[in-house]
Amino acid sequence: MKNRKIFISFFIIILVGTAAYFTYDYIFNRAEKVPYKEFYSEVESDNIKTAVFKENSIIFTKRNQPLDDSLFGGRAKKYQTENPSSPSLKEVLLKQNVEVTTEQNGTQIVSTIFDAFFYIFFFFLILTVFRKFISPNSFKVLHKTGVKFDDVVGMEKLKKDMVQVMEIMKNPAEYAKKGIRMPKGILLEGEPGNGKTLFAKALAGEAKVNFIPAKATDFESMFMAIGPMKVKLLFRKARLRSPCIVFIDEFDGIGTVRNYSGSAIETENTRIVTALLNELDGFEPTNGVLVIAATNSTKALDPALIRPGRFDAKLTVPYPDSNARKQLIKMYTREKNQSSECTTEVLDKMFEGFSCAKIESVLNRAALIANQNSKSEFVLDDVRRAISEL
Repeated sequence: MKNRKIFISFFIIILVGTAAYFTYDYIFNRAEKVPYKEFYSEVESDNIKTAVFKENSIIFTKRNQPLDDSLFGGRAKKYQTENPSSPSLKEVLLKQNVEVTTEQNGTQIVSTIFDAFFYIFFFFLILTVFRKFISPNSFKVLHKTGVKFDDVVGMEKLKKDMVQVMEIMKNPAEYAKKGIRMPKGILLEGEPGNGKTLFAKALAGEAKVNFIPAKATDFESMFMAIGPMKVKLLFRKARLRSPCIVFIDEFDGIGTVRNYSGSAIETENTRIVTALLNELDGFEPTNGVLVIAATNSTKALDPALIRPGRFDAKLTVPYPDSNARKQLIKMYTREKNQSSECTTEVLDKMFEGFSCAKIESVLNRAALIANQNSKSEFVLDDVRRAISEL
C-alpha cells in the first residue's frame, strides 16, 4: 500500500510538471505572427536581438524594442515567423551577435518526460521486486512456538538428547566455564511426515527461546546472488535475536554437493552452500544460536557442510514404534467415531511402518469414506480402503 502511494505521488508530480510547463510556454511565450519576408528584412538591417529556432517556427525579438505593455508586461515583445530550415540562417545571425538557441519541439519534450517517467517507474519496479525477495521480513521470528515435548508423540531418545542442549542455550556462559560448548548445528534425518518440524518447534518451546523457521524454497530466486544474501540475512537476524533456534527444513534442497562446472542453477546452489559454510564458521557457540536442519537423506548433502564443527550431532527421526503409534491413534481418533472392531491394537498392527502424517491421513480418509456412505462410524474396511488410496 505504501509503495502504491509513492508511485501515485510520482505520477501526479510528473503530470503537474508537464501541465505547468505547457502553461508557462503558452502564457510567457506568446508571440505576434509576422511574414518571413519581414523577419528577413530585420535580419538584413541587423535589428534582431534574440532568435529561438523551433521545429516549424522562429521566435525572435528586436533590438531597441519597447517592452510589452500587455498583462504580463515588462518583457520584450516577441514575434513569430516560419522556419525555412535554412542551413545558413543561424550562421548569419551568429555573425550579427544574435543570441541564437534551438528549442526542442513539444513532441520531443513530451517524449523526454515520458522517458523519465518510464525510468522512474522501472527503477521503482526493480526496487519493489528486490525488496520483496530480500525484505527484512523474509524470515519471521516466533517468540513462542506454542509446542512442547508433550505435544510430540514418541521420540523419547531425541527428547532426552536435547535436554542438555536446552540448558546450554539458556546458560552458555556457565557451561563455557566447564569447557562445554553448545553444538553449532543439529541434523535431523528421517522420512517425510515423521515430525522433524514439530520436534524443532517443541525444542524451541521447551527452551523458551526465539524460533526462526525457514525452508529450502525461501532461498530460491529468479535473480542470481539473492540466495546467498538471504542466508546472510537469516543468520544476522538470528544473532540479533539470540538465544535463538534456526530451523531449515528440506535442507537437501539447498545443501547439495557443490558443482563448480554446472548450470546457472547449480552455480547459485554452490554460492548458497558457500554462504552457509561461512555463516556456520562465523559465529561462536556462545552466541546462543543453534541451527537445526531437517533432511530426508544426508547422502545428498555437501560433506563440508555437515562435518563435525558445523553440525555436531546427526540424529535420526524414526518411524513411530508400537507405543508411539498407539498414542497417535488415540490422539487422532479423539474426535472421530469408529466401530468397536477398530481397536487401538488392531489399528496399530495395520499402521506398522507408517509415518505420523500417514497415520493421521488414513484415519481422516476413513472417516470421510464412512461419511460419504452415510455411516456414523468408520469400520476396518474403510481403513483398508483409505490405506489403498494413499
